[in-house]
Amino acid sequence: MKENKYDNNRFFNQYSQMSRSIEGLKGAGEWHVLKKVLPDFTNKKVLDLGCGFGWHCIYAIEHGAKFVTGIDISEKMLEEARKKNASSSIEYKRIAIEDFEFQPNSYNIVISSLTFHYLESFIDICQKINTCLTTGGSFVFSVEHPIYTAHGIQDWFYDQEGTRIHWPVDHYFSEGKRKATFLGEEVIKYHKTLTTYINSLLQTGFEICELIEPQPEITMLNSIPEMKDELRRPMMLIISARKKS
Repeated sequence: MKENKYDNNRFFNQYSQMSRSIEGLKGAGEWHVLKKVLPDFTNKKVLDLGCGFGWHCIYAIEHGAKFVTGIDISEKMLEEARKKNASSSIEYKRIAIEDFEFQPNSYNIVISSLTFHYLESFIDICQKINTCLTTGGSFVFSVEHPIYTAHGIQDWFYDQEGTRIHWPVDHYFSEGKRKATFLGEEVIKYHKTLTTYINSLLQTGFEICELIEPQPEITMLNSIPEMKDELRRPMMLIISARKKS
């Protein structure tokens, strides 16, 4: 399924008010961890899958990348990317990840932020990414953590006073479609186990460099009271991998 909620005006306007939309990378709660596992971009050709507003694309260029291709299914996202993060060294393309032509040995680095939980098959995309990477090329991505996606509703259980009592984890080993509510809209996501994420990489010719379950930055914990609940369960998973010889 190639769902595109982001070209819905109401949904897009809601998304545009999020801190990661307004402030860019510094407004993303996982950025303080993700940036530490990114490879050296110097003179590299980079592919950003699900590039959104293009924040990671421009970061790569500002850190020495030769050229970046950013793809996204949403035209509204790409319109903002061209406004906020334009560069003659960035090409933005409107296309679903599943439909993109992954030419062999065409990129040195592939990055993706919070996109793959919208795709049904992870092993298929790993195979395509491995094909398009040069030998030794880097693949770095973030996804919603399997503990976060397992139950599907993606919300806490509350007591009668509205206090968050626990995060539900159920049907963990039943992979597949989940219906979650995000920004007031029903959104289709695909739950995958941690085993699937890791074994898909290993089976398609990657070696794992780092696996991180990021915690909120200390400044966010101190300035946003409800952020402390993010220490009660992981929300995101970050993996850095390399194409083997």
